[in-house]
Amino acid sequence: MHNSSSSPVSQRNRVIYGSLTVGVMLAGFLSRHLLGQYSFIKLYVGDVLWAMMVFFGFAFVFCKWSTWKVAATALGFSVCIELSQLYHSAWIDSIRNMPLGGLILGFTFVWSDLLCYGLGVGLGVLVEIFMVGSVENPTKN
Repeated sequence: MHNSSSSPVSQRNRVIYGSLTVGVMLAGFLSRHLLGQYSFIKLYVGDVLWAMMVFFGFAFVFCKWSTWKVAATALGFSVCIELSQLYHSAWIDSIRNMPLGGLILGFTFVWSDLLCYGLGVGLGVLVEIFMVGSVENPTKN
């Protein structure tokens, strides 16, 4: 289902992308719960999965956008969230201290998180191009 903007989809199937979003979110929670004692998992895997979830979430919402537009938006959003962690005041820190607020906004700016976000969005792009594109159009060569 290639369109002129080099995207494997002309319109995404929201059931598939909703499932991918929820599945990646669950994988992130499980990675922390089951493997959180390993520093590599704790420091990096959650951030990669978070950015991949953001990619699939934006792909779900903006189902007609090209893959690259979704990727750029997801990466930009993730970087903005990370940069927001440089700002601390009572109102935003009170949001961060709530469970959902902490999951979304994070707490501390870390340069390596930016690399993790790039990797997570990149993996989301690869899943869309090589896996989801072939599921949505099985006749594609």
